Amino acid sequence: MTHAPNRTTADLSSYPDLVVIYLGMRVSTLRGLMTLISFGPKIRKSVQAQPDGLLLHENLLFSLVPPHAGMRQYWRDFDSLERWARSLPHRQWWQRFLRDRGGTGFWHETYFRGGQVESVFIDMPRIGLAKFAPVKPARGSLFSARRRLGMREGSQPPPGIPEEELYQR
Repeated sequence: MTHAPNRTTADLSSYPDLVVIYLGMRVSTLRGLMTLISFGPKIRKSVQAQPDGLLLHENLLFSLVPPHAGMRQYWRDFDSLERWARSLPHRQWWQRFLRDRGGTGFWHETYFRGGQVESVFIDMPRIGLAKFAPVKPARGSLFSARRRLGMREGSQPPPGIPEEELYQR
């Protein structure tokens, strides 16, 4: 006779504002392989610095062909995640990446314990949420995660790159 399964669950009562973010980078050209590889040490160093609010970081491999790697991170709250994303070194990586994607595409999907979800896809085929939900340009009210979530803007750090600067011609 087999024994009953050992079913457990995570008690999240101490994490009312928990945020889970999945991020991925997908290679689209040969040059993109070097771009993807170059991010490994940067990510590792930033995680080792133990940013305030980061509860757990896990590396993921989505596919070998095409190379598509990423991570899942658990954050105490959105403010901690946003503060880290808008500070150095992340802010600098993001600015450089938006100016030159280096033969890759990038995406993230963010899930909130309260039920909210937001995403962005940059030079990516339809994956994840974008495979079944309508896709719209991430501009104006959809430019930043904060705006996509309908959160008030105020005292948070400045964006990685202002919309006007990114889209100026």
